[in-house]
Amino acid sequence: MAQLPNLFCIVLLVGTVLSQDMPYEEYLAQLQACPKECRCPPNFPHAVYCDNKGLKSIPQIPPHTWYLYLQNNNIEVLSADALRNATSLRWLNLNRNKITSEGVEAGAISGMSHLAHLYMDDNLLSSVPSPLPTSLEQLRLSRNRISKIPAGVFVGVGKLSLLDLQGNKLMDDAVTEVNLKGLNNLVQINLAKNQLSSMPLGLPSTTTQLFLDGNNIEKIPAGYFKGLPKVAFIRLNYNKLNSNGIPKNVFNVSSILDLQLSHNQLTEVPDISSGLEHLHLDHNSIKTVDGSNICPVSIDTVDDFINDSVPQLRYLRLDGNEIKPPIPRDVILCFRLLRSIVI
Repeated sequence: MAQLPNLFCIVLLVGTVLSQDMPYEEYLAQLQACPKECRCPPNFPHAVYCDNKGLKSIPQIPPHTWYLYLQNNNIEVLSADALRNATSLRWLNLNRNKITSEGVEAGAISGMSHLAHLYMDDNLLSSVPSPLPTSLEQLRLSRNRISKIPAGVFVGVGKLSLLDLQGNKLMDDAVTEVNLKGLNNLVQINLAKNQLSSMPLGLPSTTTQLFLDGNNIEKIPAGYFKGLPKVAFIRLNYNKLNSNGIPKNVFNVSSILDLQLSHNQLTEVPDISSGLEHLHLDHNSIKTVDGSNICPVSIDTVDDFINDSVPQLRYLRLDGNEIKPPIPRDVILCFRLLRSIVI
């Protein structure tokens, strides 16, 4: 009877392995090849955990690894040799190491033809790694020292939907149509906390989420968002925008749902579309709010019983300005779906 619990565990393990479509021979080989510095859970044989081990180099990675966790170490070189057999990798986490652009060996990344997620936040990179695998879907490179996006680096990387470059040293000449060419399915781009003084040019028309907080942007070109027909979330907090730098109707775009312009130098509420749901204007220099000016439709035409006629604004933040309560009645009459006003 004492052998029954062990037999039960073996049955469970085999069932788990089979559920991951991993042949038993590969399962044994994977566990036997597990680096001594790492942890390879028997019930999750495709994963190798080498995080928080004080590693200075990447150990030899078993061939059937799909998920590799190497974050929080002291790794300086992304070694092609250590990853030579790891051609099945889907997910590679190298956050919080000491990898430089010079330390990314040729072919170390591009050789992983199944890699979908590459995380290299908080390293010492000065450039976006190149070449990248065509399978890549998410690339996170925040808080490095990146000042360069090599021309054509994204050509052929058509599956990339998320690009995170916040907290780097990118200037206007590094973010252009030439540098971003190939991002045909990009949904989210994060360029917050860089050194941009102008709105980036050449963003893919598929862009839905645009994050530009903490730059030095002073103005937005007229019709800028016409080239971004799917943009829904725009964050421009902590820039140097004033009302003269915002052309009339530049934000009056039907796709925009969430617009954040906090901590700028605005003196007026910009024109918005009737479809906007969240508007952040706190910590500017706005003195008054006039419903007849900011309402995206004529107040007289707003009808509670016809949803299409009612502006969709549900959240409005105006604190940190020079506005004194109460909110004018015509603002309430216009935005009848408002659930929260912060003033």
